[in-house]
Amino acid sequence: MQVLGIINRDKMLRLMKILSIIALFLNLTPVSFGDEDLFAKDRQVMVEHDIKARGVKDKKVLDVMLKIKRHLFVDKGLQGQAYADHPLPIGDGQTISQPYVVALMTESLKLKPTDRILEIGTGSGYQAAVLAEIVKEVYTMEIRKGLADMAAKRLKELGYVNVNVKYSDGYFGWEEFAPFDAIIVTAAANHIPPPLIKQLKNNGRLVIPLGSTFYYQTLTLITKQDKELNTEQLGGVSFVPMTGEAQER
Repeated sequence: MQVLGIINRDKMLRLMKILSIIALFLNLTPVSFGDEDLFAKDRQVMVEHDIKARGVKDKKVLDVMLKIKRHLFVDKGLQGQAYADHPLPIGDGQTISQPYVVALMTESLKLKPTDRILEIGTGSGYQAAVLAEIVKEVYTMEIRKGLADMAAKRLKELGYVNVNVKYSDGYFGWEEFAPFDAIIVTAAANHIPPPLIKQLKNNGRLVIPLGSTFYYQTLTLITKQDKELNTEQLGGVSFVPMTGEAQER
């Protein structure tokens, strides 16, 4: 197995096919070499070293991060990097967030199985899948049609029937299904969009990368209590900017 570890994934898959053919020829039971065999260890290392070791404790979140196959949300050429703790490009100048940040943002919302969640910035659909494993309903919005269509197709193929994808400017939220128990914004903004605050339930939680849209931001957790907004800073992050109406303000 150490030898297999130093060759690329395409060569490994070709070798697996050859081994299966040989097994059939020798009247042996073919060995199964699915994606799970290739990446399960990588996911375990990711959760233990990049997420759990950095302070994420919610068992629901840890279990979901271990379960979901992140490599299915990136291009084939990048699958070998899918479980490294850094963002990866997904097209249209956008990225899939690093695993630790996905886990941190998810944990901060203190999700319950009955929750209805709004996500702004669908991207690859990975964060929506993480949410969908924990809550009852996920409504996710993407301003780039190509990404919205791709994510909707991917999530449907993976069986996430409780995720609804909308091609639209997330700045205005999704009023039709408001109010939401929690809202997660996966793009940087220099202010909190007022429609999102309005669509958040009382005692609801909203997490957003807040600050400069060109450099670094502070991951900020907002809790809505009656007419007051209580804020908590979770740490420094770097997200791609929120586009559309957010850039006009």
